[in-house]
Amino acid sequence: MEFSLDNQTSFEVDLELLEDIALSISSKNIELVICYNDYIKEINQEFRAKDTPTDVLSFPYEDMPFMPLGSIVISVDFVKEKAKQYSHKEYEEFILLFIHGLLHLVGYDHEIDNGEHRKKEEELINQFNLPSSLIVRNS
Repeated sequence: MEFSLDNQTSFEVDLELLEDIALSISSKNIELVICYNDYIKEINQEFRAKDTPTDVLSFPYEDMPFMPLGSIVISVDFVKEKAKQYSHKEYEEFILLFIHGLLHLVGYDHEIDNGEHRKKEEELINQFNLPSSLIVRNS
């Protein structure tokens, strides 16, 4: 499993931890884009017709042998804002958003499922000793 990392910021990530988390879900490669609000807003507008920035976007790829799992785009501006708001470390918020996006890549969808996404997210949060995610915070 490998990451294709496009870090457009100075935010540092622990790729080893991200790989451990990703491998607990899938062995497929993942593209990870770390950006600022202006870039994620453009993507959100283009692919979701929403003219606002957001914290994380996920784009699953077609399930074919040897294809990557998909792309996760995370806004470091949201990471910093939410970490401050919830009084935890920025890298923890980043990991929470990564987990959220990763679960979307493998088919979880908190908007339509019956709590499966939230349950799996809680499981990973506990497994990797992280603070509550957005879904858990809002449940």
